[in-house]
Amino acid sequence: MILDPGLNLTLRPMKYPIFFEMYKAAIKNTWTVEEVDFSTDIVDMHTRMKSSERHLIHRLIAFFATGDSVVSNNLVLNLYKHINSPEARVYLSRQLYEEALHIEFYLTLLDTYLPDLESRALAFAAIERIPSIKKKGDFCFKWLNSIYSMEEIRSRADRQQFLLNLICFAACIEGLFFFGAFAYVFFLRSKGLLNGLATGTNWVFRDESAHIAFAYEVIATIRREEPSLFDVALKDQVVSMVRDAVECELLFASDALEQGVAGLSVFDMRQYLQFIADRRLISLEIAPIFGSRNPFGFMDLQDVQELANFFERRVSAYQVSVVGKVAFGEDF
Repeated sequence: MILDPGLNLTLRPMKYPIFFEMYKAAIKNTWTVEEVDFSTDIVDMHTRMKSSERHLIHRLIAFFATGDSVVSNNLVLNLYKHINSPEARVYLSRQLYEEALHIEFYLTLLDTYLPDLESRALAFAAIERIPSIKKKGDFCFKWLNSIYSMEEIRSRADRQQFLLNLICFAACIEGLFFFGAFAYVFFLRSKGLLNGLATGTNWVFRDESAHIAFAYEVIATIRREEPSLFDVALKDQVVSMVRDAVECELLFASDALEQGVAGLSVFDMRQYLQFIADRRLISLEIAPIFGSRNPFGFMDLQDVQELANFFERRVSAYQVSVVGKVAFGEDF
């Protein structure tokens, strides 16, 4: 089974071909930071944006400065060594590349928006010095460290602890913290601001959505193989975890929006975060707990690949051509 200890190296025949298909799909969606044009963003920051909007952006930059590094650490230190499927490990290798790409994107963003070295240093120190970001960091490290010392998954308790780590990073960190950040970016885009940031974020959004889909497929595989792991106690822990994540992100919203951003309120963000949290729970076959609706019509559009005016800026929903086929069922 997929959580059995060991290191299965057999790719023929494939036991879990869906993970290899996800890997091939990810390859098609390759992009580079050099394709992002920040030139109009600088004009927006200096001439078109209010101080409250710049405060929001500075808080986002501070979160982005270390956010994907935390996710990468969990991939390397926890997930890769315990998911015993060579097909899944191929996908995780690709995901690690994408996380590195996101780190490069946010580093470029930070260097572009914050030209002085002191401001950059403060952004990287935010995970320790800004309370709203520290709270999110503490939440992440709590679950990252929860299985850090676990060398093998042997017991039922080990398996459930692994599941909680995987669910946390898929549903709460990538699926809630980052989706909250995306909402701020796409809100500003709806006002015609920071198109460079929005373009890169659209590609990151696509990557993160694929990461969540992969993690949820691993969870579904574990559910098929070991349904007894998904007992009431585990579900209660997941619900508690999701509630904690929403509260962390609401503290960040209060901080990021403290100067007042016209058209965007903490109440709106609460509704949106609760809506997203319910969607994550439903995908885990857990009943929703908030019952909120999505207040952001501009986020509904993100479920469809972006269309862009060819004469204004690059279409971000492209795919790189990949040729050749892989047969999943044959032996060597």
